[in-house]
Amino acid sequence: MATKFGLSAFRKNRRKLELAEKVETEMIQTKKRREVSENTNVTASLDTVGAVVVDHEGNVAAAVSSGGLAMKHPGRVGQAAVYGCGCWAENTSGSNVYSTAVSTSGCGEHLIRTMLARECSVALQSEDAHQALLETMQKKFVRSPFLAHEDSVLGGVIVLRCCRCSLESESSLNTRALLVEFLWSHTTESMCVGYMSTQDGKAKTHISRLPPGAVAGQSLAIEGGVCRLRSPVT
Repeated sequence: MATKFGLSAFRKNRRKLELAEKVETEMIQTKKRREVSENTNVTASLDTVGAVVVDHEGNVAAAVSSGGLAMKHPGRVGQAAVYGCGCWAENTSGSNVYSTAVSTSGCGEHLIRTMLARECSVALQSEDAHQALLETMQKKFVRSPFLAHEDSVLGGVIVLRCCRCSLESESSLNTRALLVEFLWSHTTESMCVGYMSTQDGKAKTHISRLPPGAVAGQSLAIEGGVCRLRSPVT
């Protein structure tokens, strides 16, 4: 049975008690969220994010950010930090007919030993981009002498190649165009790809997979497409 003194003390300190209960509840909830987050991070996959882009003038760029490997040694450097291994981009010049941009993903040690991004960029100067990429992935990566002792060679690339092209129709006399080829290839079981232009409100996405029966690390998949970019002549 409450006394007058007890009721008076409760009314006087009610606000403080409510605040204390609120703080304690928030602390418990924060602790639970932290525990869930830590457990999720332990099992989460570490993936690479890469990008290749071209503007209407034909300037290309490439970028890459690697998630690293689980249980990696302190001080390990992945392909994202080594230019020519994680990414590579070159505009047309005296010796380059095409502008090329390449970004890679996969086992950093494999990508660094083979300098895959740079090798793909050089190969794409040949006429047939699809065949050039296929041969590079086979000869310079899967069967590379630098990876001869590896049972499974894991990696993937997205590549972009562009050049000026002429438009023969009369209605296009006041326009210029870029022929853009976007290709990807990988030896992993699957690789996610997305692409869009400034006219798109949302990126188109695609999950590329190895052919049925193919062995990851020993076989490869290659896909892609071609488009034209037009811009008014200034």
